[in-house]
Parts: sequence; structure tokens; C-alpha cells
Amino acid sequence: MDHALLQDMEILFGLAVATVILFRRLMFPSIIGFLVAGILAGPHALALIKNTHQVEQMAEIGVVLLLFTIGIEFSLKELMRIKHLVLLGGGLQVGGTILVTALAGIAFSFSLPQSIFFGFLVALSSTAILMKLLMDAGEMDAPHGKMAMGILIFQDLCVVPLMLFVPFLAGAGDGLNGIMLVIAKAAGVVLVAHYTARFLVPWIFGQVVKSRSRELFLLTILFIGFGTAWITAQVGLSLALGAFIAGLAISESEYSHQALGDIMPFRDAFMSLFFISVGMLLDPAIVVKYPLLIASLVITILLIKTVITTGAAMSLGIPMRIALITGLSLAQIGEFSFVLCQSGLKAGIFTPDLYQIFLAASVATMGLTPLCLKIAAPVADRVVGFLPNALTRGKGVLARREHQMTISDHVIIVGYGLNGRNLARVLKHFKIDHAVIETNPFTVKTERKKGVPIIFGDGSGSEILTHANIDRARIIVIAISDAASSRRIAAQARRMNPRIHVIVRTRYILEMEPLYKLGVNEVIPEEFETSIEILSRVLRKYLLSHDEIERCVSEVRGDSYEMFRTMSRRHSHAVGISGFLTGAELATFRVGPASPLVGHSLRDGILRDRSGATLLMIKRGNDVIPNPDPVWEIRENDLVLILGTPEQLAAAASLFEHAA
Repeated sequence: MDHALLQDMEILFGLAVATVILFRRLMFPSIIGFLVAGILAGPHALALIKNTHQVEQMAEIGVVLLLFTIGIEFSLKELMRIKHLVLLGGGLQVGGTILVTALAGIAFSFSLPQSIFFGFLVALSSTAILMKLLMDAGEMDAPHGKMAMGILIFQDLCVVPLMLFVPFLAGAGDGLNGIMLVIAKAAGVVLVAHYTARFLVPWIFGQVVKSRSRELFLLTILFIGFGTAWITAQVGLSLALGAFIAGLAISESEYSHQALGDIMPFRDAFMSLFFISVGMLLDPAIVVKYPLLIASLVITILLIKTVITTGAAMSLGIPMRIALITGLSLAQIGEFSFVLCQSGLKAGIFTPDLYQIFLAASVATMGLTPLCLKIAAPVADRVVGFLPNALTRGKGVLARREHQMTISDHVIIVGYGLNGRNLARVLKHFKIDHAVIETNPFTVKTERKKGVPIIFGDGSGSEILTHANIDRARIIVIAISDAASSRRIAAQARRMNPRIHVIVRTRYILEMEPLYKLGVNEVIPEEFETSIEILSRVLRKYLLSHDEIERCVSEVRGDSYEMFRTMSRRHSHAVGISGFLTGAELATFRVGPASPLVGHSLRDGILRDRSGATLLMIKRGNDVIPNPDPVWEIRENDLVLILGTPEQLAAAASLFEHAA
């Protein structure tokens, strides 16, 4: 038995583990580690691998699996939900980048087919790198994260048609007739896949699931994926197209999530081989031979992609700050560009030297992605601060100039995601005036038709806050996922209205300190609140009583939030009432019909004796009685304001039917 392939795999994976660990410590993406491992093991460096052709064949399996999983993950419903960002934003970015890059190629005396092919390569960004970095930073739900996701979805959808056009750019097709034939074949395969997805695939999976064999389920997934890819290859289309169509067929079935979970480990393993194989093709000597050319190409790619992407986002009405951060985050070359690159090399569009130069520049742009994300916000802030507000606030065809509202003593909600929507819905129910600020023009347009008092714009701008009557507002709630933007908005709100109560939702406890330094009154960390919810659900499963659970939760909240308040007071410039209530809290309760307090006066002392809390105010109907006399009798449906420690409030809660 020939153990050469096993030896090569062991060398590659061992080298990859070492380089990825090193690069992760240096805060570089894993993909860069795989590429460097390939460079070191390749024939141009240490020449550790004997049979590079076998590695390339296994890498092709990685590409097939990648497109297969993208097809499974692809959701027509999700596409329709963000169709404007995907179709308009992605279309403008891809089309604009191809056009500008092609014109630049022609200016440097390259042929038209070569120049268009360069545009194909530059237009695509790295989904794998960017999504990982955004997830690590907790910015997937941030405005620039959503915008980048929309564009990346369109780029992923473009991969297959771009690959279909590569042979025609190389002159291997039959002109327009050949293009139409390929499109007709692709349409036929998609049509067959659609009906297969509706009828055959569910039936096959239904039979397999009855066997209750996970191994059989996995084999069925691989059979459908590779089988469809093989069929498309037999009719003259690419393996990648077949894999994507197979993924689409499975995505329509109820078994798509299980299929995706089972196939992901295989995809990740084979994709690492793909990036390693790309690294093996790169000759490090090319960097020594053309250092200035490669450096110039890297800078040019970063500038073209940043400018085009920023312009595409701004044309949709997105404020310049968000558009510029999106542009810098998508400035790298993507993994699918390597797939196209190899197709171009085989088709003769690329010369070996051009191929090497492009590989070197691509790896450099990928390596610079963490730096681009790090400097994106400061660069955007500086650019926006330098330019007039009329140019940066966002004024596309879907946005319009905002007019100042006439409300006062209201709540301003910044961000109309899940938290913002829920808060706005409750405020509307209780007839509390509020205004919403949102940066997505499509959301603004849709919600405005529903009667939501919503303003388009970036909440960190003084003009937008002025439109929302910040000087007459009582509370501002910042409910966005961008920590840097939250700090900017909080600082601006505090400057424009020193009396306003600022509440900020943030993801992590570590983000609280900088917000308190800016004068934020309350910070709600999702990390902590999630732990509280998990705690209460675990205790409920062990059948602890509601009172015991509430008491435990109150103790945890009391200890933790006392630490948070200490943090707040340390950065507070004024004592305020909270400074005199250290360790105490205020809470409101509604008196239920079964409450033991109903019919008793304050003089009876039931509340004080059983909980230790103090009643400060009673609201009965429209009447508010502050500091009520001991003779006041508590009635059903009274709303009472209670002062006490967290433990005392937990004990008081058991005396009422429910908390308000």
C-alpha cells in the first residue's frame, strides 16, 4: 500500500495546525494560516509535498462542499426580507467593481476579456473571513454588518454565473449562441432541481429518517450533493453549479438544518485543504521579484473596493459613516476569487506571472482585513467630521429630509431592531410619546407607512437628534449592536441635553465602563441578562417555587447591579438621588384581587412587617398620592411605588398578584 498520500496529508495538517495557532495569536484569520502553511509546504519553498495534484483534487472537493453548504444555507425568505440590500447594494457593488477594474485593466493595455476577468476577481470579497471577524466583534447585527451581509449574499450568488462566463472570456465558447446554450442548460437543471426538491428529495429523506441511522442520513446528503454536481458536469456545466443547485434542493426540505450540521465538519476540513493548495501554488519569489507592483496592486484593490462599496451603500441612502465602514470591511479579495483564478489559469486568460502576482496581492488583502476593520470606525469618523453634514447624513432616493417633531417629554429610541420594536410597541400601547431613529432607509420607508414615528439617519449626528427633539425628551434608549456608535450617540445626547436619562443596551459587561464614563445613566448588558434568564429557567425545571426563584434572582441582580452602580457612581459628576439610595431600589407593583393587602390600611403594617419595604406613593386611577397617610386603605388595582433592598422587594412581590 502506498502511504505517500497519507504522509502528505499528515504534513499538511500538522503544518496548518502550527501556523494557524501562531496566526490566531497574532489576531490574523485562520485562512491566512492555511495559505502560509501551503506556501511553506509547496514546491516553491520547503517542497515537503510529493504529489501536489492529489492535494488539488481534494481541494476541489472542498470547493464543491462549500457551494453545497451555501446552497443549503440559502433562504428565499431571507433574500426577500433584505432584497433591497442584496439586489441593489450587491448589484451596484459587483457591477461597479467589475466596470472600474475592467477600465483600469484596459488603461494598462490588457485585453478586454482579461480586463473583465480581473473585474470578476476583484469584485468578490471573503465571506469566511469577514463573517468570522464580525461575529467575534459582535457586529453581525450592527448596521454595517447587515449591509455587508447583504452584499456578500449577492456576491455568493454571482459566483456560479461568473464561472459560467470564464470559458467565453477565453474564447472557448460559441459567442452569443454558446452563452444562450449554457443559460438554457442551467435553467433546465434548476427546473429539474426545483421539482426534485419538492417531491423526490423529501421522499428520499423520509425513507432514510425512518431507518434512524445517522450514517445513512449523511451518506444520502453526500450522494445528492456529489450526484447533482456530477450530472451538471456531464451536461457541460461546472461542478460548482451542480453543488449549489443540490444545496438549494435540500434547503427547501425540513431536513436542511440537520443536513447542514452534518456536512459542516467535512466542508471545513476540505476547505482548509483548498486554501492550503492555493498557498502551494504561490511562489514567494514573486514578492521579491515585483515588490512595488504587488504593493501598488494591493493598495489599488483596497481603494477601488472601498470607494465602490461606499458609493453603492450611499446610493441606497445609507449614511456615509456606515457606508464607509462597510466599504473598508469588504475591501479584501474573496476565497471564490481563487476558484475563478484557477479557472482563468486553465482557460489561458492568466499567464503564470499574472497568476502569481494576483495570488500574492490577494493574500495580502486578506491579511490586512483585521486592520481594515480596526481602523474603519476612526477613519469613518474623521471623514464624516471633515465633510459637511449634507453630504454625509444619507440622502439617497429612498431617504428624505427629516422635519423636526413637535412632541415633548418623550422617549427617543435609537435602532429599530428586536429591542427597539418591542419597546416602541409597548410605548404605543401605553400612549407614551416616542420617536425612533433608524439608519436603514428601507426599514424607515416600510415602518413610516405603518404610522411609526420614525426618522431616517445616524443618531450620533446633532441634526438628527435635533429633529427628534432631544432637548425636550425625557429618555433616550440606545438599542443598537455597534458599541462604538453607542458611545458616540450617548456622548452627543448628553451634550445636547444634560438632563436626559440615557439607557444603553450593550452586548458585554466589558463595554459598560466606557459608557458610564460618558455619563450614561443605565447600561443593560445582554451577557448578564442572558445569564439571569438561564438561571431562572434552570431553577424552574427543578420545581423551585416562584417566590424562591424571584428571591434568588433578586439577590444575584442586587449583588451584580450594585457593582454596576458603583461603576456608574465612580464616573458620575453629580450625586443625584441615586447617590443617597446606595443598596436600595425603587419598584412598582399592581395590587391584585388576591393580595393580602387589599382592604388594609398602611397603619396595619402588613407590607412593612412581611417585607421590610416602604411604600412611597399610590396611584389610583388618575390620582397620584405621594407619601400617603397611614390611614390610607389599599385597594385592588392600585399602583404602588415601593422602596427597599433587592431582598425586601423580592419579599414584597409575593404580597402582590403581579409586578407592573
